[in-house]
Amino acid sequence: MDFEIAHGSGTSPYVQLVTQIKEALRLGSLQPGDRLPPASAVAARTRVDRNTVLRAYHELALEGLAEIEPRRGTFVTRSLRELSLRDEAALTFRLERWVGAARRAGLDDDGIVQALRLALRRSAQTRLRTGTDV
Repeated sequence: MDFEIAHGSGTSPYVQLVTQIKEALRLGSLQPGDRLPPASAVAARTRVDRNTVLRAYHELALEGLAEIEPRRGTFVTRSLRELSLRDEAALTFRLERWVGAARRAGLDDDGIVQALRLALRRSAQTRLRTGTDV
């Protein structure tokens, strides 16, 4: 995979890397099991610090999209394929019920977004710790 970093674009190189990898996952050019290029190789080709690449890979791991295996590399764990209409409808229905319950509990939009972010963060931490979703 070739990365292109627009230096001086106002978007950090780390965000650009994450965005490009997610796009490859959506388009299917990266599949579960694929190994991401070594951080040192990406850093050399894009002229960014190796730690910037590692930060991007870590972000993908937190989101459950990649797994970092020491001394082996970083591997894609799932794709970002589009949901089927049936799956999307089922998830939307459950999410709308949860939002309704959150509102009845007294949360406003900002509180709901904050609760969702916390749940995403905890889910990512659980996935990293146990290898499974909550």
